[in-house]
Amino acid sequence: MKAANKLAHLLPHWIEHNTSHAEQFEQYARNARTEGLSALADHVEAAAKALWQANGELERARDRLPREEA
Repeated sequence: MKAANKLAHLLPHWIEHNTSHAEQFEQYARNARTEGLSALADHVEAAAKALWQANGELERARDRLPREEA
């Protein structure tokens, strides 16, 4: 269960980390779009979307962690 214990610690951290980056990407994409850099903004938004999708997978992994017996 070493992997499960480690992942129980890491998964929430990774989810939080990705959330922070995805939000930042979205902000920079909005800024780029405001400055007329639509193609650039599209790619940054795609990167944000990929992080949100990764978080979905990480959340599903977190939900499958073995439960500790009381």
